[in-house]
Amino acid sequence: MSKPDVHRADERRFLDERGTTGPLAPNGLNPATIMEKAVRERIVESYFFKEQCFGVNEADIVDRVVEHVDHVGGVTGTSQRPTPFLCLAFKLLQLAPGDDILDEYLHFGGDKFKYLRALAAFYIRLTRPDRDVYIRLEPFLEDRRKLRKKGRNGTTLTYMDEFIDDLLTKDRVCSTSLWKMRRRDILEDLDLLEPRVSPLGTLEDLLEEEEEEEEKEEEEAAQNGDDVNGESREHDASGSERSRSRSRSRSRSASATRRSNHDRMDIDDPEDRRSDGERSP
Repeated sequence: MSKPDVHRADERRFLDERGTTGPLAPNGLNPATIMEKAVRERIVESYFFKEQCFGVNEADIVDRVVEHVDHVGGVTGTSQRPTPFLCLAFKLLQLAPGDDILDEYLHFGGDKFKYLRALAAFYIRLTRPDRDVYIRLEPFLEDRRKLRKKGRNGTTLTYMDEFIDDLLTKDRVCSTSLWKMRRRDILEDLDLLEPRVSPLGTLEDLLEEEEEEEEKEEEEAAQNGDDVNGESREHDASGSERSRSRSRSRSRSASATRRSNHDRMDIDDPEDRRSDGERSP
């Protein structure tokens, strides 16, 4: 007769046995020692872990994430209190869910499940081989949803694709040292991975697009310069024409003035004739 599954109130049993009674993670690491000892001690002593992580299964993890997780992170504040995100990640190390369950975590839709995706990605980075990590996490580099990130210095804003990129490139995330993975180019050389094509295109395509844009800008600038020069020439021509017309009008007015003055000089004034008659004998 098999013994029924019994949940022990003392979660330290998992740490005291150091995972000797359970299987190793798929990447060959001991789940009980993946996180640092100081972090593990703070997690099992935290109020959230004792209250919300006792006796839960893989389905309950979804409810805990939706209800209690609104940021990613490791330990926070001067007291270095573990976040609910880190506590649930440690609980996943105890539960050791299979790949089918992790796929369900990753592909839940909606903004309220985005932290469930982040938690599953973090757990995959801790426990899966490097090839599986790249295959499972790289598709989510196109996820642009916002995430809150909480650490010792407070809360900051990040994005899902940045969080995934940190998991693939950095050595420490969420107060946890990540095991050293082989670089992607090494796995490509070993024919374990296909070359990844970015949605933005290859480097050669980007350089060609930049060259085409520069050529278009130069052509537009040259065309605009020709238009400006043509307009300036037209403006100068029209200005010179106006100046010539003004000079002609001024000359005509001056000629008319001289003619009028000359005509007035030719007309004899009667007073002058009278004065001339008086002076004549």
